[in-house]
Amino acid sequence: MILQPFLEANRIEAGCDEVGRGCLAGPVVAAAVILPADYSNQWINDSKKLGKKQREDLIEEIKDKASAWHIAEASVAEIDKINILNASFLAMSRAVQGLKMQPEHLLIDGNRWKSTLTIPHTCVIKGDGKFASIAAASILAKVYRDKFMEKLAEEFPHYAWERNAGYPTKAHRSGIEEFGDCIWHRKSFKLVKEQMILDL
Repeated sequence: MILQPFLEANRIEAGCDEVGRGCLAGPVVAAAVILPADYSNQWINDSKKLGKKQREDLIEEIKDKASAWHIAEASVAEIDKINILNASFLAMSRAVQGLKMQPEHLLIDGNRWKSTLTIPHTCVIKGDGKFASIAAASILAKVYRDKFMEKLAEEFPHYAWERNAGYPTKAHRSGIEEFGDCIWHRKSFKLVKEQMILDL
């Protein structure tokens, strides 16, 4: 199924999405993508519906064909300070601000959006399965974040981040129980806080 190319024709729309909200560790990463109105690719879809190789095969295609794209993040410290929802909004705002072209409208994946940006927007529930620009953003963000966590796993091998990207899998939770948390863990998250209390 080919996703919709735009919400409204004849304007510059940027699709925005984030990944990593439910993780116990690592930054939350967002991307913003502006695709040409006539662009079409049957393989672009919600990143969660694609395999790892499919996502990685699409990366250069998206970067090459997009009118503009940018990837940004909010740090673990920012997540702990302003909470994960606001950090997600912050990362998406940074992704939009990093675009080399000013969008006239934003397509935001999800049901809420808060930002200091004054660009008009539309929130689209499950938008990464509806609009190509949001799906492209989800792919860029996920591949970037997965690779980031794989790299961290080389330095912090106890949590299986190369396999779980920081999500609360059994292996990740076992690693926290045995070795404690590290600087990349979100201290404000319940599972991490509970383990910190147990370690006192």
